[in-house]
Amino acid sequence: MKTILNYLKSYIKHVDKFLMVMCLGITAFDIFLMASMKKTGFINDAALKTQIVAAIIGIFAAFVISLIDYKWLAKYWFVYAPVAVILQLLLFTPLGVKRDDDIAWLDFKFFTVQPSEILKFVFIITLAVHIFKLGDKLNSFPHFLGVCVHAFVPAGIILIQGDAGSALVFMFIFICMLFIGGISWKYITAGILAVPAVAYVAWNYIMKDHHRMRIRLLFDKELQQKEIQNMFYQQHRGTIALGSGQLTGLGFNADNYTYTSEIYNDYVFAYIGMTMGFIGCMCVVIALAVICLMVMSNASGAQDKLGKMICVGVFATIFFHCVINIGMVLTVVPVIGIPLPFISQGGTVMIMMHACIGLVLSVSAHKEKPKHMFYTEKD
Repeated sequence: MKTILNYLKSYIKHVDKFLMVMCLGITAFDIFLMASMKKTGFINDAALKTQIVAAIIGIFAAFVISLIDYKWLAKYWFVYAPVAVILQLLLFTPLGVKRDDDIAWLDFKFFTVQPSEILKFVFIITLAVHIFKLGDKLNSFPHFLGVCVHAFVPAGIILIQGDAGSALVFMFIFICMLFIGGISWKYITAGILAVPAVAYVAWNYIMKDHHRMRIRLLFDKELQQKEIQNMFYQQHRGTIALGSGQLTGLGFNADNYTYTSEIYNDYVFAYIGMTMGFIGCMCVVIALAVICLMVMSNASGAQDKLGKMICVGVFATIFFHCVINIGMVLTVVPVIGIPLPFISQGGTVMIMMHACIGLVLSVSAHKEKPKHMFYTEKD
């Protein structure tokens, strides 16, 4: 009992309480936002209940993960990593739900799961462990190639399943963690020089017609007018919804809302702009930016490189989601189906974003090495 109390005392002393409060606050805001959407008919009662349950599970998961030493979680990656991979591969079975252009959800009858969100969480840990164990050997070509395989295999599987947005998230996590891991400038230079060739191959041989169309729509005004009822419909309506709120928004009891598809998920930022205006949008952007900054602050204060890389992986995930999601609504990036962290409707992403925050809180809570239930000198 004394050991547990000492552990809890150390936990409370070191854990990032401000990050906790920020995440709880933005989650509470999300529930309020979803309740308003249910009232206006944008979502049904079941979707609201799912979001509430997911938020509760996510907060609990973040707390439990934060209690466990991240080094212990990293040590036993081989226990949970295969589960995440198996869930992702199950999308190739009849359990996978096929939409227009991807297979991203598993249907277990009573609930659905988006396995790529779980795999992101696991990927952050396993890649951090891989790079951490390599140390100075990272820049040895065979080892560097091994790290690339570590990233490209899951991203490739997800790309084959049609979820290009999630595949890009994996690549961004990979790039950010490589920088922190100490990658040599020779690889960075080679990567920059390879960009034109990679872009050419991707455009001509990897991207599908609808991917290329979404990119062209950003720059071609005539094409936008031509596709305003088809491929450009969502971004066109989203832009109208976002701008309709002007400075302070229409409020939550208006009768002239603008509807666009996925306004509760990928286009939730448009709903915020419509109901809360520019001021509401800026408050959300500032809150998400503060969370990102706090995650990086914990990265700089981590006691070892493993903790630093885990925090950077979480930062890369949240940051990329935020930039791409808001960019989609502003029509500066193509629509690739990436939700806004902590705010978009969706159970799996809500739970796993909180789980990622739990990793950061674990890093902040275990800056020292007290002897407790999850750590011994032998470890």
